[in-house]
Amino acid sequence: MSGPILWLRSLAFNAGWYAGTVVIALLGSPILLLPRRVVVAWSHVWIRFVLGWLKLTCGLDHRITGLENIPRGPVLIASKHQSSWETLAFGLLFDDAAIVLKRELLFIPIVGWAMARAGNIAVARGDGASALRGLVRQAKDCAAQGRAVLIFPEGTRVAPGHTKPYQVGVAALYRQLGVPVVPVALNSGRFWGRRKWIKRPGTIQVQVLPPIAPGLRREAFMETLRERIETATTKLG
Repeated sequence: MSGPILWLRSLAFNAGWYAGTVVIALLGSPILLLPRRVVVAWSHVWIRFVLGWLKLTCGLDHRITGLENIPRGPVLIASKHQSSWETLAFGLLFDDAAIVLKRELLFIPIVGWAMARAGNIAVARGDGASALRGLVRQAKDCAAQGRAVLIFPEGTRVAPGHTKPYQVGVAALYRQLGVPVVPVALNSGRFWGRRKWIKRPGTIQVQVLPPIAPGLRREAFMETLRERIETATTKLG
């Protein structure tokens, strides 16, 4: 597919994404006053719209495998992060998971407020030990409710073929929560790159891997987590 066509299809997606988000946000804003479960259901409507529009305009779909690897009860999901795509899609693919995200996102009118009301975990970057304590406290509250907690261990989007150090937050949650950790590999960056306008057609692969049991020492856990995620991500291409 030629460059101009890809550009135009990406333009159509972005225009529809922003316009549709504004309409859904404005029409649904009174839902913010309702119980959290209703807010989550409303967010699923928005996510389905975005993913459906992405498939229609850009020919970009997704496939998730390995969901049977997620144990019942509270778990910690640790995923590779390559694209904005998973920040959109994971709220639907991992139903009612509390996603660890940047606190600045909560300041976005209506959309950010909905992220907060849906029970996600906001962390202020640069606050060091204070941010880590807040992360653990919020994650414990979510786990006590039987919810999964979803974190991106590298803390930021990383281009395919590259890695960044895994942050201390995932190790702290592993030790403090005492729940299984489910690694997740993906290849979204091949199709929707970081800070890239073009969205390329294809199928994003999301692979849920077997869980890591609680109880490992920190170094062993971090090495096991990194090896599983990075090896599976490399195989996805």
